[in-house]
Amino acid sequence: MEKATFAAGCFWGVEESFRTKVKGVIDTVVGYTGGHVDLSQTKNPYKAVCTGKTGHAEAVQVTYDPKQVSYEELVDFLFHIHDPTQLNRQGPDVGTQYRSAIFYHDQKQHDVAHAVKERWEQSGRIPRRIVTEIAPASAFYPAEEYHQRYFEKNGAHGCLTYISW
Repeated sequence: MEKATFAAGCFWGVEESFRTKVKGVIDTVVGYTGGHVDLSQTKNPYKAVCTGKTGHAEAVQVTYDPKQVSYEELVDFLFHIHDPTQLNRQGPDVGTQYRSAIFYHDQKQHDVAHAVKERWEQSGRIPRRIVTEIAPASAFYPAEEYHQRYFEKNGAHGCLTYISW
């Protein structure tokens, strides 16, 4: 099994999309990453991240079976489920915690992320400049339990929809 970490706005919809629509995804965990504040001792990380002062993004850590789905396919799927041209937001959610980002875990993921992003930029399918950040994975802090598989637990569905670029 391998890990991939993505941010694309509200983590509830990103998590649900990867967990329910991608064969080969074994597990998903929502959390916070990409910031400069240690959240390990924070009593309410969500509240801290929402201030915009921690530098963290709401993200999803995906555990996947590379025999069933490639990292390239996961990155490609990410570009289908959100608008990568919106800087520090997705729809009504605004702030750096809602930025579009790919957090790579090794050099191969780095190279694939850049290649997929470039392919999308060159395709002409997206009418504006892609602002998706590609950065090394850093400490990942799982979100509070009530955020995990939020839509599955609460019967609500999707802040994201599959975008037909």
